Amino acid sequence: MAKRIILVLILVAMVAFGGCKKEQKVVVVASKPVTEGYILAEMLTLLIEAKSDIQVKQTLGIGGGTSNIHPALIKGEIDLYPEYTGTGWLFVLKRASQQDAQKLYEQVKQAYQQEYGLVWSGLYGFNNTYAVAVSEGVAQRYALKTVSDLAKVSPALTFAANPDFLEREDGYPNLTKTYGLSFKAVKEIDIGLRYEAIKSEGVDVIMVFSTDGRLNVEPVVVLEDDRSAFAAYHAATVVRSQTLENYPELSGVLELLSARISNQEMIGLNYQVEIEKQDPKEVARAFLVKEGLL
Repeated sequence: MAKRIILVLILVAMVAFGGCKKEQKVVVVASKPVTEGYILAEMLTLLIEAKSDIQVKQTLGIGGGTSNIHPALIKGEIDLYPEYTGTGWLFVLKRASQQDAQKLYEQVKQAYQQEYGLVWSGLYGFNNTYAVAVSEGVAQRYALKTVSDLAKVSPALTFAANPDFLEREDGYPNLTKTYGLSFKAVKEIDIGLRYEAIKSEGVDVIMVFSTDGRLNVEPVVVLEDDRSAFAAYHAATVVRSQTLENYPELSGVLELLSARISNQEMIGLNYQVEIEKQDPKEVARAFLVKEGLL
C-alpha cells in the first residue's frame, strides 16, 4: 500500500513539473530573396537571440518578396521582416506617390497600424531607391553632379535600363517628366547587365539602386536626385502588433538598428556578400560587433 502511495505521489509530481515547464518563445523572421534582405534578417536574428530569451525561426529568401510575405505576416505565419517605406506605400497600400521621405514614413506607419495591425520600427538609416549613374568619363566631360545637370546634355547621351524600370510609372516616365530628359537613345537591358553595359561605348547612363554593392568598385558616378523624382525606400522592420503584445521585450531589441546603417555602410555590406562571397550571417555579425550591439 505504501509503495502504491509513493508511486502515485511521484506521478503527480511529474505531471505538476511538466505543467510548470516554461513555454518556449519563438518568432519567425522572413526576408525577400535579395542580398540586402538576407543581411538584415541575419542582423535581426542575432540581436533577438542575443538580447532576449526568444528563439528565432528563419524563413529567408521568400519568392515574390512583399507580395507573398505581407499576406503571410497578416495571417501570423511570419512575425517580422525588413521592408521599405516606398514599397509599403505604393505596392501594399497603393497610395499616390509621396515625395517627402519623413511624411511617407509617418503615413505608411500609421496606415499599416490602422489597416493591418502591423508596426514599423525606427528607420535603419539607408535609402535603397532608384538612382541614375553615369560613367566616370561622362561625369568628368560634362561636369555632372545632379540629374538636373544631366538634363542639359541628355540629347547627346544614351540611357539603358531594364524593361520594368522603363515601363513603370514611378520609373523612367516620372524621371523624364520631372527633369525634362530627352536622350539620344534608350536601350533595354537585363538588370544584371547594367554595369557591363555602361562599360561599353554604346551606353552613357544607367539606372542603379542606391545601395548596390558594386557601386564600391564600378567606374560610375551616382547623380543626386535634386528634384526628388524617385520615392524614398527607407528600410525598417515591420512586425505584427500581436507579436509585440506577446513579447513586449522585442520592441526595444528591434529599435537597436534604428539610425545605425548609412547608405555607404549598406553598400559595403552588400559588396562583402555579392562580390567577396562572404556569408551574410558573418557579415551581419561583424557589423553588429563593430557597432557595439553584440
